[in-house]
Amino acid sequence: MNSINKNILLSCLLVLTACANQEQSQKTTQADSPPVAIGELVLEPGLTRPQPSAIDAGPETTGKEKMKGGLRQKDESASVVAAAPLTSSQEHAAAQRPEMLRKSMVAMDSRYPSPVASSPAGHYMQETMPEREQYAVLVENPIRQVAEAPVSTFSIDVDTGAYANVRRMLNAGRLPPADAVRVEEMINYFPYAYALPKGNARFAVHTEMAPAPWNASRHLLHIGIKGQDIAKNNLPPSNLVFLVDVSGSMSSNERLPLLKSALKLLVSQLRVQDKVALVTYASGTQVVLEPTSGAHKGKIIAALDNLRAGGSTAGAAGIALAYSMAEQGYIKGGINRILLATDGDFNVGVTNFEALKNMAEEKRKGGVSLSTLGFGVGNYNEKLMEQLADAGNGNYSYIDTLNEGQKVLVDEMTSTLATIAKDVKIQIEFNPDVVSEYRLVGYENRMLKREDFNNDRVDAGEVGAGHTVTAIYELTLKGNAASVDPLRYGKEQGAAKSGSGELAFLRLRYKEPENDVSRLAEWPLYRQDIKASLAQTSTEFRFAAAVAAFGQQLRGGKYTGEMGYADIAKLAGDSRGADSFGYRGEFLRLVNLAQSLSTGKPAVGVMD
Repeated sequence: MNSINKNILLSCLLVLTACANQEQSQKTTQADSPPVAIGELVLEPGLTRPQPSAIDAGPETTGKEKMKGGLRQKDESASVVAAAPLTSSQEHAAAQRPEMLRKSMVAMDSRYPSPVASSPAGHYMQETMPEREQYAVLVENPIRQVAEAPVSTFSIDVDTGAYANVRRMLNAGRLPPADAVRVEEMINYFPYAYALPKGNARFAVHTEMAPAPWNASRHLLHIGIKGQDIAKNNLPPSNLVFLVDVSGSMSSNERLPLLKSALKLLVSQLRVQDKVALVTYASGTQVVLEPTSGAHKGKIIAALDNLRAGGSTAGAAGIALAYSMAEQGYIKGGINRILLATDGDFNVGVTNFEALKNMAEEKRKGGVSLSTLGFGVGNYNEKLMEQLADAGNGNYSYIDTLNEGQKVLVDEMTSTLATIAKDVKIQIEFNPDVVSEYRLVGYENRMLKREDFNNDRVDAGEVGAGHTVTAIYELTLKGNAASVDPLRYGKEQGAAKSGSGELAFLRLRYKEPENDVSRLAEWPLYRQDIKASLAQTSTEFRFAAAVAAFGQQLRGGKYTGEMGYADIAKLAGDSRGADSFGYRGEFLRLVNLAQSLSTGKPAVGVMD
């Protein structure tokens, strides 16, 4: 009997020991492995999706995360900020968008996991992520005295990734870190109804000036640029290389499955004269698809469908191979572009940030552009994605939903792929007799030296076909209280006569895509064109001001005074306009969501 009892006791001890070891193993695994969050593909109201049953790649995961104002032209390309109607291509895109998305979702491979169903508000559920996301440190532009520094110079920026990334975080139930908020990308996410350029002009430039909504003693100078538009059917032939990250970090639902669905949307737009190559990288690199005509869409889609995630991330080797493929298929006078789709988590081979930028800067000289499409959460390297695109003469977008893929790769396809001007720089000189202080809102990592403006060797941003670019200055006019004490021994006045009525002088310099010699356009701005009140300004002025206020508020509101989220929502709601694609309505929802997250209480005010 005693022997039996001893055996029973020994068995119990062995079972308890095994359970304890298993629990400790699970804790160790959880500590060593970052949690995986599944993102919801947010669709527009009324759209449905198939309900796939199996996971395409990676381990099973659970859980939810879901102006004529201010401008007197020296050429006829400059005109007043006007609520111009959508172009025919924009109207067509708006009309076709819901049906194209529906077809895309129906065509999705049934092996893809279905994201968690949308909440009534259309938001992601709370996401859990390690603090491994990387953002470049960003210090807001300071207020500058005109007497000390009358000239401001910067490169234009048409990236939109920061807005989509901020949206993802807000929808996940958290406010973004300040460095993730680049205000110029928030503003430029939205298309504005600026009139198209006349004749063969590359740009139409518009300005408008009025009191600032966050400080009645300050004024805003709104500069809007509209690029020459090109219909999709008239685009030059395209030589595209899809460079896709298929490393293990891309296995979760909001990465490779979403990436493939987004690229399929672009494939659906290809013509016979367009060609696509597909290169992948993980532990190594592979040419999955040699350059293939857009006439063979099924072959291209099949190659995308067969992609699986696994391994480490040899990103630099993948970029080098993609450039090699693009150079082999180079089309003179055509669109030659690499689309890098990744979370930016390079961990094998060349991982030095500056070395990767140098590679892109060197390769762009050969006429091949590099654009980046960001995916994923948790280990997302936004710093790399944004600055690599800048170095590669491309643009940076963040794809958090299939709707965003539709916006970037279909609705704005011509802007994304076709460059109408490169190295576009803006320089503005303020008249110290009229303006005492100024501050450029955003563009912190796009600032240039004064002498860089005339130096054609200095790189700047590119403008795509039909792109709109907006910049906003906050001004302190003479007679209003300044924020910075003036110099005791001020500099001499400039050559402009004090009685000229000029407030500032605007210069724009750019190069045509096939030319390395820049062109110059310039216009005076006059004080008499300042609007007396915000109510007298255009819808575009007021909505852009609301977005600028929102971005600054998310960064801490250093310059926005007492203007809160409710005030921003009111201003944006009153200037929503036609909103053909629903972007501005979504913005209102995000403002209300940010207010709720910042106060812990539901937003009260303007709703969508």
